Amino acid sequence: MKEYIALFLKGIGIGAANVIPGVSGGTIALITGIFEKLIHSIKSFDIKATKLLFAGKFREFSKHVNLNFLITVFLGVIFSILTLARILSYLFEHYPVYVWAYFFGLILASVYFVGKTIDKVNIPVAVTFIVGTGIAIFISILNPATENRAIYYLFICGIVAVCSMILPGLSGSFVLILMGNYKLVFIYAVNNFDLKILVPVVMGAGFGLLAFSHLLSWIFQKFKNEAIALLTGFILGSLGILWPWKKEVFLTDEAGNLLLKKNGDMIIQGYEKYFPESFNQEVAIAIFLLIIGVFSIWLIEKFALEKEKNHKSQITKNK
Repeated sequence: MKEYIALFLKGIGIGAANVIPGVSGGTIALITGIFEKLIHSIKSFDIKATKLLFAGKFREFSKHVNLNFLITVFLGVIFSILTLARILSYLFEHYPVYVWAYFFGLILASVYFVGKTIDKVNIPVAVTFIVGTGIAIFISILNPATENRAIYYLFICGIVAVCSMILPGLSGSFVLILMGNYKLVFIYAVNNFDLKILVPVVMGAGFGLLAFSHLLSWIFQKFKNEAIALLTGFILGSLGILWPWKKEVFLTDEAGNLLLKKNGDMIIQGYEKYFPESFNQEVAIAIFLLIIGVFSIWLIEKFALEKEKNHKSQITKNK
């Protein structure tokens, strides 16, 4: 029973990481010591697992995919997401500048900590870094992160969001911000249990776990430095999207009248960024939270590094 409680709590940590931009669910799984077991269990959903399931051999199927482990961890993930979604909904409504400032600090620190894992810098690595930065800047200028409720787009959001559980260092919620659907998925849909949004996202997440766990692992094995460089450039070029001081720009018709959604809410077309006119209490608190965001990533990465060193040391001793 203690083992399952511990796994549930670790799932809560992973779920929190998936909701907070800049923090990777994979990194939390690494820190808590279940990353390898999690990836192995996900990869176990293979042809053998399918045969066992359709043959009615449920006990063998459960053992093959480590089902009890997965269910316990994912229950913790779901519980964490549901809880944090309500807290963030309140914070976004009353303290948007502070929330974005903290997120900005998280992502700013991620540029360094993700980039430092590159083992060797060469021309392909430099090119992929520049390409990643350029793509992110282009996206931030061309389309300032507006939401999209199309089913196919929500399905893709589910795929990219779940990748943060597969790859340490990749924040799925941050990618959702870039795609414009962070608030829609993690705040609105979760709090209102909107199945029209949640079902496509969950289906995309399931598909992403099964289809991309092998592919992403292969990419990172064969082209690790290039992949990290692309990711680092993408993060760096996207910092403008998380700028704390911005005003919502609402969509209007040709006559200048506001266009509304079916539920009566105004449609956000984009954001108009600005610099604070003076150094006041709000600015001071925002800068403090930005620094806390940087420190949070540093602390998480420190624990992850120590965990990895201890793991390697244990393997060496066993040999």
